[in-house]
Amino acid sequence: MGDRLTQLQDAVDQFATQMVASIHYLNRHHDLELLGPKDQINQATKQNAEEDQKEIDPHPSDSFNASQLELARDLITKEQQIEYLISILPGLLNSEQDQDRTIKELEEELKVAEAQRQDAVREKEVTMKKLDEVIRSIRRP
Repeated sequence: MGDRLTQLQDAVDQFATQMVASIHYLNRHHDLELLGPKDQINQATKQNAEEDQKEIDPHPSDSFNASQLELARDLITKEQQIEYLISILPGLLNSEQDQDRTIKELEEELKVAEAQRQDAVREKEVTMKKLDEVIRSIRRP
């Protein structure tokens, strides 16, 4: 799993994808209804009307409403996940001094780890020299 910022970016990307998919679903499966008394459905030509029918596939009202509710819940859940990821980002509750102290502590840990690594490299070189001497001292009978 990536760092928090990468997780946040992935969540925002997923949220945008969910929004587009939700809008597409709503646009594709709604009922053609007039919203006001002066509204009209334009059907310029029979061909355009047939193309519109291909683009819109109305779902039954109860199924459509249930799908709307599920899409809304999914969007809310993803939005809450994004808010959580934002809330755990470093720096929101830490002062600049806290962050500086943490960085210095990590630098000290890195120095200790580097010293241990260098000691291990020196030990390996000494062991390799000893092994080389032992191998060279062995004579065939």
